[in-house]
Amino acid sequence: MIRYTLKRLLSLVISLAVASVVIFTVIEVAPGDPASFMLGLNAQPETLAALRTELGLDASKLERYVTWITGMLSGDFGTSYTYRTPVADMVTQRMWVSVPLAVYALALSTVIAFPAGIYAAARRGRAGDVGVMSATQLGVAIPNFWFAMMLVLLFAIKLRWFSAGGFVGWDKGLFAGLHSLTLPAIALALPQAAILARVMRSALLDVLGEDFMRTARAKGLTARQALWRHGLRNAMIPVLTIIGLQFSFLLAGGIIIEQVFYLPGLGRLIFQSISARDLIVVESVTMLLVFAVIFVNFTVDMAYAAVDPRLRART
Repeated sequence: MIRYTLKRLLSLVISLAVASVVIFTVIEVAPGDPASFMLGLNAQPETLAALRTELGLDASKLERYVTWITGMLSGDFGTSYTYRTPVADMVTQRMWVSVPLAVYALALSTVIAFPAGIYAAARRGRAGDVGVMSATQLGVAIPNFWFAMMLVLLFAIKLRWFSAGGFVGWDKGLFAGLHSLTLPAIALALPQAAILARVMRSALLDVLGEDFMRTARAKGLTARQALWRHGLRNAMIPVLTIIGLQFSFLLAGGIIIEQVFYLPGLGRLIFQSISARDLIVVESVTMLLVFAVIFVNFTVDMAYAAVDPRLRART
């Protein structure tokens, strides 16, 4: 297990190093100068040069990369060009929206998908299976931003059960905060629940055809007992993969939903920073989200080893 963990840690470090180079390179080669954007078209060359020096844009790209990456390793994400505040403070404020939203959406997705996938697998080929698979196909096909707008139209504008956008803040209480995130979480969760339910069904069907399942039935277990005692655990590896990838997507890919609901999260921060050419914010927040994705994948690998001891034996 120690060797398995060390190999995954090495892979994590290499992935982060490569990702940092790619992120910095892609953002730096994008057209547009932050200083020129901030001062406008009629800026004097002397003023422009002074601002570039103040922002550190006159240094070489290698120097800027080294300064950026060493700062991030020490917890200093730099200072926003536009807001003139530490990026770390901005990230901390926005994470209190994006992370709870991702966790909320993942919880909803799991609660919906697990029973649906198990129900469909247990009734393979029957009406229940066909109904669940038809619903999941529809869930996969519907764009989440369109679904989000339909939720706003129905539950915010017509029924007035929820607000159409914004976030009240956690200082108003846990219920008020979750109430503000409910529609965005549903908009994110249902398409992911459709995918997860299909994966759960496929994984269970593969396991149900294995020899050890027939042996369990031959020993006197009912189909339901064999499913819950043996089938479900052995089907969890592909399901854990999807759950890990979904959390990464929900955390890093919620920019559209945050735009629809005007949520002050990390996704909306990236969108605003790109529009303002605030490169240091874009680089730092993107790197932080990449770290979250890679770390989640590392956690999923560790979960593999806990669920299936065969993986530990191979390393």
